Amino acid sequence: MRRRNGFGITLALAGLCLGVAATAHAQDAYRLPPQDVVDIVDAPLSPFTSLSPNRDLLLLLHREALPPVSELARPMERLAGLRLDATTNGRHGPRSVVGLSVIDLATGEERAITLPADTGISGTTWSPDGNSVAFILSRDDALGLWVADLETGSARELIPSGINAVFSAVSWMPDGERLLVHLTPESRGEMPERPRVPVGPVTQEASGIEAQVRTYQDLLADPDDAALFAWLATSQLALVDTDTGNAEMIGAPDFIYSSDPSPNGAYILVGAMEQPFSYDVPWSSFPDRTYVLDLDGEEVATIARQPVADYVPIGGVIRGRRSISWQASHPARLTWAEALDGGDPRVETDQRDSVWAQEAPFTEEPVEILRTEDRYYGTQFTEVGQTGFAVEYDRDTRVIRRWLVDFADPSVAPRLAEERNLQDSYANPGSPETTRNEFGRSVVAVPDGYMYMTGEGATPEGNRPFLNRVSFETFETQELWRNSGENLESVIGLVELDGSAFLTSWEDPVTPPNVRLHRDGDWTQLTDFANPHPQLNDIQRELITFEREDGVMLSSTVYLPVGYEEGDQVPVVVWAYPLEYNDAATAGQVRGSPYEFSRIAGTSPRFFLTQGYALMEDATMPIVGSDPETVNDTFIDQLVMSAEAIVAESVNRGFGDGERVAVAGHSYGAFMTANLLAHSDLFRAGIARSGAYNRTLTPFGFQAERRTYWEAPEVYYNLSPFMHADQINEPMLMIHGAMDNNSGTYPIQSERMFAAVKGNAGTVRLVMLPYESHGYRGRESVLHVLAESFDWLDRYVMPEENPMGPEDDAEPGAAME
Repeated sequence: MRRRNGFGITLALAGLCLGVAATAHAQDAYRLPPQDVVDIVDAPLSPFTSLSPNRDLLLLLHREALPPVSELARPMERLAGLRLDATTNGRHGPRSVVGLSVIDLATGEERAITLPADTGISGTTWSPDGNSVAFILSRDDALGLWVADLETGSARELIPSGINAVFSAVSWMPDGERLLVHLTPESRGEMPERPRVPVGPVTQEASGIEAQVRTYQDLLADPDDAALFAWLATSQLALVDTDTGNAEMIGAPDFIYSSDPSPNGAYILVGAMEQPFSYDVPWSSFPDRTYVLDLDGEEVATIARQPVADYVPIGGVIRGRRSISWQASHPARLTWAEALDGGDPRVETDQRDSVWAQEAPFTEEPVEILRTEDRYYGTQFTEVGQTGFAVEYDRDTRVIRRWLVDFADPSVAPRLAEERNLQDSYANPGSPETTRNEFGRSVVAVPDGYMYMTGEGATPEGNRPFLNRVSFETFETQELWRNSGENLESVIGLVELDGSAFLTSWEDPVTPPNVRLHRDGDWTQLTDFANPHPQLNDIQRELITFEREDGVMLSSTVYLPVGYEEGDQVPVVVWAYPLEYNDAATAGQVRGSPYEFSRIAGTSPRFFLTQGYALMEDATMPIVGSDPETVNDTFIDQLVMSAEAIVAESVNRGFGDGERVAVAGHSYGAFMTANLLAHSDLFRAGIARSGAYNRTLTPFGFQAERRTYWEAPEVYYNLSPFMHADQINEPMLMIHGAMDNNSGTYPIQSERMFAAVKGNAGTVRLVMLPYESHGYRGRESVLHVLAESFDWLDRYVMPEENPMGPEDDAEPGAAME
């Protein structure tokens, strides 16, 4: 009798537990925020712009609003760090660009390019003469090659299907009459099918060699994955005539990830993966071979061969030849870098890299061009002889140096053109304008002995973009134009290479970016893109600066909600993302503009303004340390210090009451949010999107942390909010894409963090978005995130009285319903 009663009680308890579990793990339907927010989300997007190589046409790439989740739900192959669509043999994901048009800069006339309906456009590339663009046209089951004549506005299909777009698929030959294309070879056979019964176990082995691999996702898991990836990644190179569409096959099929014709069009530089593939690293670290083909498909030379790159130290580079590319200013000459420190940044040495060059037919010995004190990051060649600006970077000091090097005569001493802390935005000289040289290659333009530099122009009052003229001989700078007034205007490109005519993107807080043509001191507006949400024009915004306790300057853009009146105290949302700096001076620099258009789209935190919240957006949370190896040792202290200053400033300026404050962020900002809830009582609630919370799951470094878990276990422990989940006594909403493929932010990070807070009687809600990755792209997902976020803050932050009770007396989990 007792046993029967006991069994009955057990069943009853089990049923009760199942009922609770069902509620806790319910599959909710997608929710909608208020209709006015839905209307803003669905508002049309402005197109992307691209200036033609000969500077007489402006291409507009028209974008689609958010796709439905059903597009994200298409079958996906998660292989070698990639997400692929086996139906099309390209990348998985919804289309973005859906139409093309072109503006004639001489007349201002806009011509639409006629294309099939319900298709997507990708891989758009200009012809060398700027009269045509080639692109990939995607349908539900095929990727085709098209070319558009911009003079007539007509487009033609060259190849209806069979493009292999797993990697870069299309580039122009220098003659402008042919395209180098990656095709799916007919000889590859049917797609491999995964057997129901495996052949055997998956085995890996280490042999005593240090191999510190970051936490990657979507890696190959077994031989069946490797076979499918090999099938998808196999490409056949072909030269396609743009008049006839005829394709001439070049060489044999291979696992090709890159192909680049030489400047004179006589050779093709090929990068191809080699088997066996690795289960530990993504495709970019697979064994590979770099070789040169002639146009008959014959292999001329093997330039480099690399084993699997799982040995590269954190922040290091591969051994041997790397960054192999054509010298843009030479008919057929390759350049590359080689590490002098074994690729290990921990090695103390006076010189880290050497730079080499070798001419076709690659039978002579390579020539050493220069050696660099720090890591070499490539060269941007100019139109003057064989000169180029070579860049080196010191990861410890964050100092970048740019040297003008003569590749034709290595005996000529390089000249220093730039030296600064990479994070010193005030000293940023900008980027040089480019032109096409005799080979159709993009090089730095130097008309009449001057370069023309454009940049964001960061200042203590906010960004003021500029156009400068810089002497090629002395590097002396003359300012030609700078943005002024209550607007933000930045240079798109030069229409005349002497700087007398140029295109800009102009915007102000209530006007979206539009294109202007400046000529002879006057301007003409070429586009008229409408404000997608004029109902929000009354939002007030201000770029503010203030100081934290240790003297480091902070900044934030403050937005006040619709209908705000002077003296109102409203609930505040702090949106931030921590960054590391070597010194307080660069950490305190102002970045951004008070005059940019207040675009509200996607899951932007600016949507909180529609619900009565003030927003402190891009509130700086600098982590300052002169030694980058130990900068994270004071991460928590500096994070809390910044948060205290931010909340205090909202009170000082009168729009916040210091009580109704929420903190929110995405990715590392989510990590920040959880840490601030655990280590301070400054906030009523938090919203953490797509974060990582247990740093022992990323043991070979994260963000700017260079030490491994075994070298600094206390840092990994102290910085992991998972380890302090029992201290989170404010409500936290967690949102994560169920298919997040960002390194380190596995969905399990949020799942285990939710369980930790819940297990310690905290108030927490976890929303896993089907088919979404690190960012959220599906329309239903975006609207659901906004609805959840509004509800969370309306419940816990909006009320005058804290629903959780007084801070000192609050019991974890004692939320009001």
